[in-house]
Order: sequence, then structure tokens, then C-alpha cells
Amino acid sequence: MDPPECSGHSHDHDHGDELGLSLRPQVDFPKVMCLNEEVTNSGQRIIKIHEERLTTEPSLTSPEDDAELLLHVPFTESVTIQSISIRSTRESDNTFAPKTVKLFVDRENLDFETARELPPAATLELVPPDHFVEGSIDYPLRPAGRFQNVSAVSIFFAENYSGDEETSTEVTFVGFKGKGTNVKRMAVEAVYETSANLEDHEVHTEGIGAPEGL
Repeated sequence: MDPPECSGHSHDHDHGDELGLSLRPQVDFPKVMCLNEEVTNSGQRIIKIHEERLTTEPSLTSPEDDAELLLHVPFTESVTIQSISIRSTRESDNTFAPKTVKLFVDRENLDFETARELPPAATLELVPPDHFVEGSIDYPLRPAGRFQNVSAVSIFFAENYSGDEETSTEVTFVGFKGKGTNVKRMAVEAVYETSANLEDHEVHTEGIGAPEGL
């Protein structure tokens, strides 16, 4: 049974993807990257298969004193993204679930400074992690026209449920539902800082680093 007072999202009770809506097969995993991730390549590893969307490991976390994360997910072909699922564990003493997420389409080399100021294709206010612990939640992406023929999507985790920017954000699952186009990915628009600020965020250089659900 769905929790009361639900709006703006739907609940995924099933443990399969019988309709074949997952866009995970179209994700270009070698090119997935995440800025400010605490563990190398953890951004890649949270794009789990549908059946593993409720697992808590591996997870993506930001440093303990910085809540922001920026996950860039390219696709091997142009896709239409109908919904996104973002899941986290219940809040712990050390990490917090994401609250505000901004989505950008076809913008390569997006950095934190630009993501804070650039108008996003969509902004999502996520429900608390204890809203629906038995499954995952799909957030429909609107306006739908902004998410058609997409070559890459960037997910900016701007704020978590602590309300404090100097805390760690944790994400355990990211998934996309939609359909592919069988059209080779197009060049995406590059966005660069006009003046790079190397102190803005610590960048871990050992590596960079992804399932979906409703």
C-alpha cells in the first residue's frame, strides 16, 4: 500500500523490469563520472540493475564536510528519459539523504559553480528516505520535451536532509526509465568555468565515478 499524501512521484513495488523501461543498458559506464565522490568510481556503481535497487552497498557519498555531488551520466545512444529514481538509506550519524536535486541535459564538463547558477532542465525535491522503505520511487521528468533525444544527463545533488552544507550526502541508487532511439549519441554542449576555482571543491584524482526504479 502506498504511503498517504503522495504526489509528484510513484512507487515501484515490483522486483523486475518486465516492461523493459530501464535505460541502464544505454548507459556509457566507462564515461560515467562524479565530482566530489568520497570513493573512486562509486558514482558508477550506484547505477545498479533494477533487482538490486534496494541494496545499500555500494553507495555514493560526498566528503564529511561537503554535501554537494555532481554525477554525469552519458548514454551510448540518444534516449528519452521519462523518470528518474534516486534512493538513499535512512539517515545515519554520519551521512544524510539528498533533498534537492537539479538535472541538466547534454552539458559536458559541468562544474559546481556553473551548476549552482545555470537554470536546470528540472529541479526535484526528493521525499525523505523513510517515506517508502519497501521499494523505490520514480520521479516523472517534466516538461517531457526537455528529456527527449538526450545524450547525457548531469545530476547535481545540491542539498541533503541535514540542512547543513558541511555534511556528507549518501546515495545508494540512481536509475532511469524511458526508451532508446537507436540513434548514435550527438555531441553535447560543453560548459566551462570562466575562472576555475581549485579550492571550490576537493577533487579526488585516483579515479572517477553507476539502476533505476519507480
